[in-house]
Order: sequence, then structure tokens, then C-alpha cells
Amino acid sequence: MPSFALPSFLPLAAEAVTQKLVTLGVSDILIIVGYFAMVLGIGWYLKKQTTTSEDFFMAGREMTAWIAGLSFLSANLGSLELMGWAGSAYQYGILATHWYWIGAIPAMLFLGIVMMPFYYISKTHSVPGYLQLRFGEDSRAFAAISFAFMTILMSGVNMFSMAKVMEVVLGWDLNFSIWISSITVAAYVALGGLKSAIFNEVLQFMLIWAGAALIPIMGMIEVGGWANLQAKIGASYTHAWSTLGSFQDNPMGIHWTGIVFGLGFVISFGYWTTDFLVVQRVLAAKDLRSAKMAPIIGAAFKMAVPLIVILPGLLGLGVLDVKLVPESVAKVTPGAHSYNEVLPIMMARYMGPGLLGLGITALIAGFMAGMAGNVSAFATVWTYDIYRPFLNKKASDAHYLSMGRWCTIIGIFVSIGTAYMVMRAESIMDYVQALFSFFIAPLFGTVILGMLWKRATPAGGFWGLLAGTVCSILMWLWVLFDETAIRYVALSPHAKPMAENMYRALWSWIICVAVTVVVSLYTRPKPDEQLTGLVYGATPIPGEGDVPFWLRPIFWAGMVAAVFVALNVVFW
Repeated sequence: MPSFALPSFLPLAAEAVTQKLVTLGVSDILIIVGYFAMVLGIGWYLKKQTTTSEDFFMAGREMTAWIAGLSFLSANLGSLELMGWAGSAYQYGILATHWYWIGAIPAMLFLGIVMMPFYYISKTHSVPGYLQLRFGEDSRAFAAISFAFMTILMSGVNMFSMAKVMEVVLGWDLNFSIWISSITVAAYVALGGLKSAIFNEVLQFMLIWAGAALIPIMGMIEVGGWANLQAKIGASYTHAWSTLGSFQDNPMGIHWTGIVFGLGFVISFGYWTTDFLVVQRVLAAKDLRSAKMAPIIGAAFKMAVPLIVILPGLLGLGVLDVKLVPESVAKVTPGAHSYNEVLPIMMARYMGPGLLGLGITALIAGFMAGMAGNVSAFATVWTYDIYRPFLNKKASDAHYLSMGRWCTIIGIFVSIGTAYMVMRAESIMDYVQALFSFFIAPLFGTVILGMLWKRATPAGGFWGLLAGTVCSILMWLWVLFDETAIRYVALSPHAKPMAENMYRALWSWIICVAVTVVVSLYTRPKPDEQLTGLVYGATPIPGEGDVPFWLRPIFWAGMVAAVFVALNVVFW
């Protein structure tokens, strides 16, 4: 899936660590301690500005386009990307870049130009909140509960994965890493709410780039440029499209139809336009123009992320003397290292004292950004879409603010419990990927029909969402108990699990849309006056004022789209 789709990553069973990859010096430790002090200081400072529920859950809706855009990207960048996708690049080559380009850029531009006006004009606090306005309470309840469940699980996975990385890389105790990171995230999010999470995400974005950019720079100097790297590792690892004509011609076992329609359309659009974890950051923008610009700014930086994530994996293929192996082989082979360890190995190769501390801080920042994003989104959806409408409708604003803070702390503790549950799982990332295809793909079908088709009815929206979700789960179970069923779900007996995720998401989206259309045609639609601000064709879109064309979102969306096309042609 896009960078949100977690790769087959780290051995997530709790195992004894027999060696560590790097050793920190005093200057490295001081940098890490300084980072923790800084994020807590930001939370403490912003507590004074967080006096209402709107401040806590929506950052007062006063973020600029740049802050909202960088936070929008950083909340996603924390999801195990740095290490997981560097390992995938070592394993699959430049094919992993699709999760950053076609698996992200078109959807981010679509969010900014087409969908953001409806989210922003409706003044909803969340994506389930939009579903309540468009389709009613049943759809909101189903989406809110699904999202809360998925978010808490994702927070726990982030937490455990960071602790596991610190254990493998530095030899740190697993429990120490889980608790110190959890308490820090709980403190700064509970103090300053979404505003604290956003400002820390911008800081974390800067640290991630500062810490990770040294590896590709020094690596490219060592190999002597891109042409030499291509010559070392071979054309099959450095071409993004030319090997996708058949399931058998590329190491990912996927066809271009799965990349374009499964990843590039359904999963990508579903995640970037309906996952509240990222949409919440854009909803905090100060005006409509900023809300439209934020995803476009995020898309521009997203195109550059492969420089610090994919390129280190490719460089590992070209410069490392040791051969990295699959995780299953590394676990039973003394002294062997897996694909997923390529990034810390490259850190140890190029970074000395001080720089190593910066690189490790970048990893910690990435994981904590993901954790904070999940927890702040969970607190908002719980308070606005579950607690207030179904449990306590008439409480004061101060009560909901207090509920948000307590919910943040409770969410962290539930995530800690989830993290310890993850230790017992053999392949939790497979389940995480399955969760995205269960909930995100059908949700996209429901939201996009709701925004673009006036005839979609409340009954159609609810039954379409339910049918898409249930069918996705049933397809997953079908392949789980009968591996040969993958030929029907993914359209080929040669398809691999990553391809199965793409096609299962596509099927669940088609089923959701079909059921929504059929049920809507047999049920009564809402009158047009109730659709104002929610549906295209029934909503006058406010203008952006008298601003020059180079300040308009559509101009910059066009520029980003042009660079996106050029990159795909260059690396075809």
C-alpha cells in the first residue's frame, strides 16, 4: 500500500537479541536527550493556548498551509517508513517507489483540489463526522468504531516496532523503549492536543530529513553517481515500470494493473482522502485556501521522500560487502542480517559520533510522529463521534476538553497493551495491511459517492460500507484457509501477498460502490437543500479571492503533477 501500507517488516515475535548494530557515544546520547526535552517543552508551552475543545481537537483551526502540509506528511512518515521501506527497496528495488509516487501523489492532489472544499465547508471535525452529515448516524457509528479500533492497533504496532528497532540497533531494553516513548507522547499530546502534535510533527519532519539525508549523499559519492549504481545492481532494480508486464517478471509478483488500480486508485485514494489520521491535520488549516494548499505542499515533499528511504536500500545493494537475507533466514542464521536492517547498517557505515545520534533521533522522531498522530486522531474520533453523540450529548465544552485529555492518556495505555500483544504475533504486519484493505478501501467508496453523487442515499451509504468491509474480510479469510484462492482474488496463481492486498482492496471498493448504487436507486434520497455543503453540484464553492495565478492551489497542483509524470518517465 502507499507508505501507509506497511511492508513485511521486522521480526515481530519477541526474541532475544544477541548483538547490536551500533554503539552510541556521549554526544549521541546528549542529542537524543535534547530531542525528548524539546518535544516535552513544546507540549508544555502550548498547554496555555489550549483552553477549548476546538483548540485541543482541531488546533483552533489556525494552522498555515505550510505547517498543516508538513504535519500532514510527517504523521504518515512515522509509520515505520524509514526502516521498513529501505528494507523493501533492498529486496524489491525501485518498485518500492510506487508507494510514494503513484501510490500517493494523485490522491493527495485530488484531496486538495476536489475533496477538501467539502470537508472544510461542512466544518466537520472528522471523516466519520462527514458521514453523519451525509448519510446519518449508522454510517458514522460504523466508521468511527472501525477507525478507533484500527488506530489503537496501529499506535501499538508503532510503539512496539520502535522498541524493537532500538533493541536490534542499540541493544536497548524493550520495556524501557516502550514506556519512555509512550509517556513522552502521552505528555505532549495531552498537554497541547492536536496543536502540540502538529508542531512536534513539523520538528520531527526536519529531524528526519537532517538525520536521514546524509546516507544517500555519502552513498552516492562512494558509488560515483546514479549511472555507476545502476551498473552495480542491474536494470531490474532501477526501473519502475518496465518489469510490470507480467506477475513473473518482477520480484514483487505483481502486475501493472494491481499497481495502477489497486494501489494507485483504491488504496491510495482511500488512505489519503479518508484516513482521519492525515485528514485531521488539513482540517486544522486557518482557511480554505490553506486547506487546499496543505496536501499539495505535502505531495511535493512526498515525491522527495524516496531519496531518504528508497535510495539507501538501493545503495545497500551496491556497496555492502555482506548479503542481506529474508527475515526468516536471518532468524535461524547466526551473524546474518535481514533486509530490514539495511538502514542502521548504512548509518553505521557513514555516521560517526554526533551524526549517529542525529540519525537515531530521526528514527525515534519518525516512530513518535506516527504514535502521536494515531493517538490524537483516536481522541478526536472517540470524543466527537462516539462519546458525544451516543453517550453524553449535553456536556459542557470544558467536559469534552477534559475527555479529550483523559482519552489521550487512556489511548496510550491501551496502545501499550496492544504493543505487548504484538509481541506474541508472528506476522502482525500482514494483519495490519489487511486492516487497511478491510476499512480504508470501502470507506473511500462511500465518501467519494457521497461527495460526487446527489442520488446516494443514507441507506445506500451504510449498506455499501458494510458490504465492502465484510466482503474484504471474507476474501482475506478465504485466502488464509485456502492459499489457492489467491488466483481468484488477485487474478493470478503467481500473485504474492502484496499483490493480493491490492486486488482485495479493489474488489471491496467495487462491491461497496455497487451496493451503494443499487440500494440508493431503491431508496429515497435527501432533498437538495439538505445536501448543501456536502455534495458536488449542490454546493457553491467559495472563491479564493483576487490572488495572482501563481498563488492559486490549482497552479501548484499542476506543477507537482508535471514533476510526478517526469519522474515516472525518467525511471520507467
